[in-house]
Amino acid sequence: MAAPTVHASAVLAGARAVLIRGPAGSGKSSLALALIRAADTGLLRFARLVGDDRVHLEPCHDRLLVRPAAALAGLIEVRGAGITRLDHEPVAVIGLVVDLAADDAARLPESSETDLCGVRLLRLAIAAGSDPLPPVLAILRPGAGH
Repeated sequence: MAAPTVHASAVLAGARAVLIRGPAGSGKSSLALALIRAADTGLLRFARLVGDDRVHLEPCHDRLLVRPAAALAGLIEVRGAGITRLDHEPVAVIGLVVDLAADDAARLPESSETDLCGVRLLRLAIAAGSDPLPPVLAILRPGAGH
């Protein structure tokens, strides 16, 4: 069975990847770039692009792997500047799903999970128009309790 392809971006942030979902224009690529910049500035220890726009998901031993779509590996859209090539990871284990422009986003969200390909994952719902970087960093940074 072929790995499912989803319209999403993914960034390896530390040991686990962040899968970023949302409708077109919701800021998936912008959040991916912001996470990579956060590592460049020391807010995160490490962050590298896995894939932008389309990624493949594959369940494996109760974990969910993410890989870039072959034709897009290493490419990311920089709004206003076009397509840019970045170093990328060929595969990563997903640890967090971020849903941008989510209808069920709350100001003080409770911890939630989602099921993707039979694997339960931590999920963060972000309201349309909200800056997703601060809550994502709060989850990813050491000592955040997750």
